[in-house]
Amino acid sequence: MADRVVIDPLTRIEGHLRIELETEAGAIVKAWSEATQFRGIETILKDRDPRDAWAFTQRICGVCTAVHAVTSITAVENAIGATPPPQALLIRDMIMESLAIQDHVIHFYHLHALDFVNVANAVKADPEKTLEFANAIGSTWKGNTVQRFAQVRDTVQGILDSGQLSIFTGGYWGHPDYRLPPEADLMAVAHYLDALEFQRSMIRIHTVFGGKNPHPNFLVGGMACTIDPNRSESINQVQLGDIKNWIDESVEFVKTCYIPDGLAILGVYKDYFDIGASSPNYLAVGLSGTAYPGDPNDNVQRSPIKPGVIFDDDFSKVLPFDPALVSESIASAWLTYPDGKKTLTPDIGETEVDYSGPTPPYEWLGDDDKYTWSKAPRYDGRPMQVGPISRVLLAYAQGHPRTVEIVNGAAESLDISLAQLNSTAGRTLARAVECLISAERLAEETFPEFVANLKRGDISVFDASRWAPSSWPKEASGYCFAEVPRGNLSHWVTVKNGKIDRYQCVVPTTWLSGGRDEEDVMGPYETSLAGNGKHPLVDPSQPLEPLRTIHSFDPCMSCAVHVLDTDGQELQVAES
Repeated sequence: MADRVVIDPLTRIEGHLRIELETEAGAIVKAWSEATQFRGIETILKDRDPRDAWAFTQRICGVCTAVHAVTSITAVENAIGATPPPQALLIRDMIMESLAIQDHVIHFYHLHALDFVNVANAVKADPEKTLEFANAIGSTWKGNTVQRFAQVRDTVQGILDSGQLSIFTGGYWGHPDYRLPPEADLMAVAHYLDALEFQRSMIRIHTVFGGKNPHPNFLVGGMACTIDPNRSESINQVQLGDIKNWIDESVEFVKTCYIPDGLAILGVYKDYFDIGASSPNYLAVGLSGTAYPGDPNDNVQRSPIKPGVIFDDDFSKVLPFDPALVSESIASAWLTYPDGKKTLTPDIGETEVDYSGPTPPYEWLGDDDKYTWSKAPRYDGRPMQVGPISRVLLAYAQGHPRTVEIVNGAAESLDISLAQLNSTAGRTLARAVECLISAERLAEETFPEFVANLKRGDISVFDASRWAPSSWPKEASGYCFAEVPRGNLSHWVTVKNGKIDRYQCVVPTTWLSGGRDEEDVMGPYETSLAGNGKHPLVDPSQPLEPLRTIHSFDPCMSCAVHVLDTDGQELQVAES
């Protein structure tokens, strides 16, 4: 008889995720992915000015901030016919690319690495041998010194001696499947702390162009910032110099620290390239940072790879992407659609609550057909993986030179096949690959193009021709697909008489965390854990193995689901 295991909440993610499992003989045989918060942003947006939508959607999450703003604004622009100036689009691209770099670094070091790195074991390390280890794996990070490693070791020892583990509280440090030698653990903990300092550089880029972070400022028709080389309160040469330095820092950190660390750690846990395989279908509309208004197939020039899908792990064939094939099932969600329908396309989607679950606290939800707040997106009826793994595989299949070069190098170093990227370790590796590509594109393409345009005198960042509602159609619909750190994000809007009539967000974590559909087909999280009945779970009291797999997706439940007023109070719409 199967044993039941509940992980609630699954930590080191944004928001609340509950995982229910059934195990037999140390392996997972059934899994349920359960989002236990409700997202009501779409309902809040109804009847508001579409020019304000970005400010609300950006607050879906405190991590995935700017990406919702850019996607929302682009969808609204697509609906009303606004065309931002090229420089405004490049600014948005720089914000999206810098956010991707920051997000991937944070994910690896602060949300995922501790699944493989034993912090408590770091105090056993010799700082001199730690430097030798760093050199041996090819890490030339400037922070690699005997003095730094000794300082970090002593700091960790002090934390352990205090009995208060601070940011390392809750780890399963006694789990027998931590495999790294003490020197590797000490190096990784030192880089964990270095990454906290590094990621501030990427935030500074957002503050230059958006005024603040989190939640930078944007504008339908362009950007809210101004460019004037002769004014200190505008974007000028001094700020451009700072931005270049921050971008160069990002390339240095990713190349000399993140990539060597990732390859070294995954090399020790190589069996995870055969664990955690998820849905064999992949969807992406471009490289990371791509934002396409309307039909992405009409705008392929903004990304070196074309929108596409891969089915059944067949990397030899990339099929064209068709937005009309995207749908969302509520078969397992506490939501309802009109006329008893189980599936709708996002352009006519609804977000209507129909809670039928038990009163919290929950004991077990998986026995019911409905067990989550998350919808279950499908493409042509199939669950899809989205995110770095999909973008990397699509870029590889389309022959993107830098992607092919990095992936082949990593595969040779780790002695793995392309097919093994559909795995826990594969998703982690793909994120590192994409981080390097994003950093290089920002340094070598996007920022230089922006500066070159400035030298030609192009300082326009706003087109006001479609700002006034009187210039809009009485009824219009638009959407935008964007490739953001966690995967494919789309916003869908219908505007009537100057107000939002309908709004839907299909976010990466919804694609991945959604439950079973009306055909009883599991979502990607569920498949990664229970798809073949072989995923290990040795000790239910320390569920480290499923944490490794779910963290490889980088869940952001605040995007997939959001706020619910359990007292049923009416939402107040401010009068303008």
